[in-house]
Amino acid sequence: MTGMLVRTVVFSLAAMACCAVPVKAADHLNYGMARITDACRSPQVLGFITSGFSTRATHYLRRDIAIAEIRDMRQKRVVLRDETRPVQREYCRATAVTTDGEKRALWYLIERGFGFAGIGSNIEFCLSGLDPWNVYGAQCASLR
Repeated sequence: MTGMLVRTVVFSLAAMACCAVPVKAADHLNYGMARITDACRSPQVLGFITSGFSTRATHYLRRDIAIAEIRDMRQKRVVLRDETRPVQREYCRATAVTTDGEKRALWYLIERGFGFAGIGSNIEFCLSGLDPWNVYGAQCASLR
């Protein structure tokens, strides 16, 4: 039994040594840190917002309105993950053209490391003028 345990440990250490990545001098600065990305333009994020708004418009606003186009996407602010903040937050702004012909400010937040057990992302969004209960504050203030 002890021989089997020793072989298992030696094999595990050998496997880790083969797969090890060389460490650079500044790697300790990036340990656990997130990288800045431009997720504000991500088709998956924009698709989630478009789909989510359609559901909200139908069930909560009770209006026949949808997002026809999202344009001018830009990142407004990034709060990186570090020792004191376990979640990276990217604050974004865009212009949404809705099917009623109106152009509205679209504010959205992408939170990384916020899903189940810290895996995955969360996206919150708000269209100015279409948040009658001020869930995100007046004119989407909490997502700015």
